[in-house]
Amino acid sequence: MNFLRLSFFVCTMLIGFYANAQTFLGNFENVHSETNNEITIKTTQGVVKIEFITADAVRIRTSWNGEFEANEPWMVVKYDWPKVAYNKKENHQELALSTEKIELKIGKNPFSISLYDTNGNVLLDEHKDAMNSSAHRTTEQTGTSFNLQPDEHFFGFGERMDFLDRRGKKVRLNVGRGQGLPHIIGAYNPLEANYAPVPFFMSTAGYGLFLHSARPTNWDMGNSNDTIFSFNAEGGELDYYIMYGPDFPTILNTYTDLTGKSPLLPKFALGLHVGTYSGGTWGHESETSTQYVIDLAKKFRELEIPLDVLHLDSTWRFFGENGGKGATTFEWRETFKNPKAMFDSLYALNLNAVGLHLRPRFDNGKTYRLLDKARKGGYVYPEENGAGEFVNFFDEKSVDWWWKEGVKNVADQGAMFLKTDEGSAFGHKANESDKVGPQGEEIKSLHNLFPLAYAKAPFEKFQEYNNIRGMNHTREGYAGIQRYPFIFAGDWPSEWQYFEPVIKAGLNIGLSGVGNWAHCMGGFEHVADPELYIRWTQFGLLSPIAHLFGMEHPNYKEPWNYGKEATRIFKSYDTFRYQLIPYLYSTSYQNHITGKPQMRAMVLDNQDDPNTYEITDQYMLGESMMVCPVIDKGAKTRVVYLPKGQWTNYWTNEVFEGKQYISVLCPLGQIPIFIKGGAIIPMQESQNYIGEKAIKNIDLHIYTHEKSSFTLYQDDGKSLNYENGDYTTTQIETEENHQTTIIKIDEPKGSFISNVATYTIVIQQPDHPSSIFINKKKIDASKLKEQKAISYTDGILKIKVDANKLQEIKIVK
Repeated sequence: MNFLRLSFFVCTMLIGFYANAQTFLGNFENVHSETNNEITIKTTQGVVKIEFITADAVRIRTSWNGEFEANEPWMVVKYDWPKVAYNKKENHQELALSTEKIELKIGKNPFSISLYDTNGNVLLDEHKDAMNSSAHRTTEQTGTSFNLQPDEHFFGFGERMDFLDRRGKKVRLNVGRGQGLPHIIGAYNPLEANYAPVPFFMSTAGYGLFLHSARPTNWDMGNSNDTIFSFNAEGGELDYYIMYGPDFPTILNTYTDLTGKSPLLPKFALGLHVGTYSGGTWGHESETSTQYVIDLAKKFRELEIPLDVLHLDSTWRFFGENGGKGATTFEWRETFKNPKAMFDSLYALNLNAVGLHLRPRFDNGKTYRLLDKARKGGYVYPEENGAGEFVNFFDEKSVDWWWKEGVKNVADQGAMFLKTDEGSAFGHKANESDKVGPQGEEIKSLHNLFPLAYAKAPFEKFQEYNNIRGMNHTREGYAGIQRYPFIFAGDWPSEWQYFEPVIKAGLNIGLSGVGNWAHCMGGFEHVADPELYIRWTQFGLLSPIAHLFGMEHPNYKEPWNYGKEATRIFKSYDTFRYQLIPYLYSTSYQNHITGKPQMRAMVLDNQDDPNTYEITDQYMLGESMMVCPVIDKGAKTRVVYLPKGQWTNYWTNEVFEGKQYISVLCPLGQIPIFIKGGAIIPMQESQNYIGEKAIKNIDLHIYTHEKSSFTLYQDDGKSLNYENGDYTTTQIETEENHQTTIIKIDEPKGSFISNVATYTIVIQQPDHPSSIFINKKKIDASKLKEQKAISYTDGILKIKVDANKLQEIKIVK
């Protein structure tokens, strides 16, 4: 009897504790109001706002006190949506709200939310028990949970180095690089690295979810219970968006409508970027010099290795008296003689842009004393005892002062962009000091936003100052960072074990709405194994942004430091990249319009193929090129998975049907590349830098297979005029059957007038064509050698046509 009483007492105490610990929504009471697209629902324990932002996307906000936070401007760029038509039906069990694309069902007892497509298929079903909703709050967090479908898998969550498919995994999203000593695990722990987390995922069930919170978030995607996934934010209201696809590209398009499309970078940003410590990295600062930087650029030119962008990393700066390496004085180290003359020399070598690395904290130098002035003027984010050091990038006046008193000094000398490093240090321990910056409850909601504000400031200021498109090079980000491109993957050592995690980072960030992404090819720290260097740079030169940078002294990461073979291979892939500029630029335009990234995980276009869910060493570069980095030391072959379709080995021209694994040769000079059947890949002659030559001809490399199309995009490559419609698109279509191939090239559409006068169609044609028709005029195929605009040699058919007229080419086999 005593035992029963004790058990009853313990159960009562636990129930009471549980009730005090978590507050649920209770039951549905009524629809309180309807305004435009927003339906406000009162429950017995709170208030829920449901807003249709489009016919296939909805925002759900929950408050337990009836108050809602003001809309923030950093993550989401659009809150004012056109009217969405929806129908409302209600009975005793549920309230149903439906558009032409989705149906939202609100369970009443207890309150719950489920999402369906128009065929009645459940997409998302909030978990509940007999008494409680899943949506809840405690003193420390707000969150909810959903039923996990048996075959459901999740992709996204930002720049993660650990996994691709997150089903069965847990993850915490909060900007940071990992704690602990870097050379043990710390920042080199792929499980902890969180440089650019994004609280957004896409489900193979056909929907995406964006948790609209800047606070740290925690996600359990079926780890604790394989029938439930859940998420919570550490404070604030519960606010999330659900987006219906059902395909991933449609979901990404909606997500980037919310958080902003990436602008077009200057075309030269697609060329090679090189970073330099100017001859002296940490501990060797005295060896830096302006002449080193000039000689570096000269060597690229002498070796005819194409190069467009250079940045000077940390050691250009005089380290101040307060923050040392972790802060910025905006004063040049004394070893840099006449920086303006250095910039002039670099631009005389036809570099298109030169930039500088900096940190987000002010410091006092010998002359400027910017930290003292900023504190006195209130331009730093306040800390205890007036000791603030971080530029208050959330405040427009502080940004203006930072630009005028600091950045503009180096801009006037010739700097055209910044590398904004250490955005994770706001409220956390920084790399080069024990300082943690501002603390307190408010910082929980600002820490993740700081990298956005930090990248936004120089992107916009330099865009206005240079009078060309902005470009910012940043390490940290959060939801919306795609608006201030570009992101790079952080400081990963030159060791084989870190190669594949960096590839994962690019795949995951692309699945999270960020298209312009880079990494330190060859690795950042340590002298690389020459084989690793070659394999990593092959991948790097076929990444969205090609960025070469490392810190070991005195080798650094220039190819000639790794021998003649490495230099030859590097140059060949760099040249190949520059030939691909029309393809890469058109792909960048697609990213700008749709949010679809340049570097695409195989699952992005194959979400119904489980074989693609864990592919972390292959990706699509644009629509047509599958790149397969070699991540194993000494490998002479590697296994490649070919999804549905037809695929051509770029090196051998061997054709394979998809939905199979194959083993391919991968000699050191070759990264396996497969071209998708139907591909149309525009290429141009290589250049030493973008703009060196006026491009008069573009080669259209066509891999015929059934029906396909490609949109070639052209503009001036630098100005913002494209935002006002000053560009040209050309639609190219192909169709193949057993006997004929038909190629149609539309007239250019748009106001931009291109230098391109001709297209040369290039087709692998094993057999001599029997006849060719150009605009219905038959060409005698037996006399191709006499045709100036047509040739057939070694199985390759080339046909040159006018680029400014409608063209139809029919090839009869």
